[in-house]
Amino acid sequence: MTFPYKLVATDLDGTLLRDDHTVSAPTREALAAATAAGAAHIVVTGRAVPWTRHILDDLGYQGLAVCGQGAQVYHAGEHKLLTSLTLDRQLAGLALSKIEAEVGPLALAASRDGLEGEVLVGPGYQVQEGPLPAVFMADPAEMWTAPLNKVYIQHPELDDDALAHAARQAVGSLVNVVMAGPGVVEILPLGLSKATGLSLAARRLGLKASDTLAFGDMPNDIPMFGWAQHGVAMANAHDDLKAVAHEITASNEHDGIAVVLEELLRTSTRA
Repeated sequence: MTFPYKLVATDLDGTLLRDDHTVSAPTREALAAATAAGAAHIVVTGRAVPWTRHILDDLGYQGLAVCGQGAQVYHAGEHKLLTSLTLDRQLAGLALSKIEAEVGPLALAASRDGLEGEVLVGPGYQVQEGPLPAVFMADPAEMWTAPLNKVYIQHPELDDDALAHAARQAVGSLVNVVMAGPGVVEILPLGLSKATGLSLAARRLGLKASDTLAFGDMPNDIPMFGWAQHGVAMANAHDDLKAVAHEITASNEHDGIAVVLEELLRTSTRA
């Protein structure tokens, strides 16, 4: 049996993870069958390593993971950070001032660099419910005292798409701006995306874009779909991602990854 792709790249939230933050048995089994058939699996997530590590450990995942929207390549088996790209803090401060000049005051959070990097949350920033740890900072100046992978922004009135669009219009030549999920608009180093991180990780495995099947659900997955040979959007995906996907599968709640992998495994068995 020859599996048609040498690399399966999966986003986490809204894609590999169900809404209760677990990975279903059918999806685990399908991924195990694909890797047994010769494919490598790489998790590609917007979460930084400290917010990803417990999920990978639970999966028994030993390989490479791309974290922080491509900023970090992490070896799960060795619990080692292989590469890490940080956001120029002076440039980020300039970008924020330009965005606020257009849309008014923002609520801020930030992801610090490193294996143990905390997520710092400023006044007014709405943190999603869940087990992920965050540190409240009463003084926004605290945000700039150590290297950062990204800055999160929220607006009291604009929705995620409108905020991301306005920010991109204001500072698109200085930094990258992505909408990564509900309530999650991020400022990243210019040129950084899941595609850049995935290409680095794939190169370490001797694999290429033409070897890659990718799954995702949000606009931050668009560059990864542009890089991969075949991009599969979940049924619950953002319309912008569905518009560029080669295929749409079932939702994350209905084992959409397993649906595609099982069909590919069946086809390769018959071939």
